[in-house]
Amino acid sequence: MIVVRDGETSKLSSSDSVIAIGVFDGLHRGHQAVIDMMLHLDGERARDAVPTVVTFDPHPARVLAPEHAPRLIGTLDQRLEGFRALGIEQVRVLTFDRRLAAESAPDFVARVLAGELHAWEIVVGADFRFGRDRIGDVALLSAEGQRYGFGVYEAPTFGEPRWSSSAVRAALEEGDVASANETLGRPFVLRGRVEHGDARGGELGYATANLATEAFQVVPLEGIYAGAARTPDRTWRPAAISIGTRPQFYENGPLLVEVHLPGFEGDLYDASLDVAFLARLRGEEVFSDVDALVAQIGRDVQQTVELFKKFSEFTSALLE
Repeated sequence: MIVVRDGETSKLSSSDSVIAIGVFDGLHRGHQAVIDMMLHLDGERARDAVPTVVTFDPHPARVLAPEHAPRLIGTLDQRLEGFRALGIEQVRVLTFDRRLAAESAPDFVARVLAGELHAWEIVVGADFRFGRDRIGDVALLSAEGQRYGFGVYEAPTFGEPRWSSSAVRAALEEGDVASANETLGRPFVLRGRVEHGDARGGELGYATANLATEAFQVVPLEGIYAGAARTPDRTWRPAAISIGTRPQFYENGPLLVEVHLPGFEGDLYDASLDVAFLARLRGEEVFSDVDALVAQIGRDVQQTVELFKKFSEFTSALLE
């Protein structure tokens, strides 16, 4: 798959493109359906065209309304990996900044869709908006398509209730990973880099990897979760996950994402770790003493291992 950023347009294919456009944060089942619709357009010329996604980084709201910008379900790298898995052959990543925001809708069509990508067919959602002041919509895009010779398809609404990135974020913020995973069509995966902590987990007999996430990533509600983590050898292993401030030891401590991998021995410091959330076990608690805390951690780990085994078929199919 070719990934083309600003200043790299010479890398783009000179062939016609069939295109899906959107941020596609989380690449949930609705996004997947839009892309699948694009991949299966009828016609010899469509079948010979290059399957292409146009996406934006950062999220447009981060520039246009930063105070209301949503936290992201996945990193850009995760999004690109998802496009590749779905069969996309090239991705045009547009840097969303004030300059792009000021470009008129017709100019955007002429420069990017007709000019750079030689659009043959384009698929967008019904709520798609683009161009200065967001005046571009499906109708305007269709009119521009008549000028430049490409077709426009409006994807229907998918899911009941509608599958959306907003629904995924809301579910995660409530700790409802089951609903989030249902909309995503796979377990939610939080990606981060392992950093050094205070070794408190090791002192309790349950060493943890402290996960530093990228700015503006969504993090599930504080609590204890059963999940899976992919170690640098690309193996998925059971993972007991704690998100919280460790009130047993600290008052007003920082929010931490800590991951315990039962039975794993190895150095994960500075490694990139993917952590998948399978189920929420309980909320964060303060126990009568440390021994009671350690006993509960033991039960959490055991439940995690059992859930990982139960979902082993699910995880092997959807976490690759």
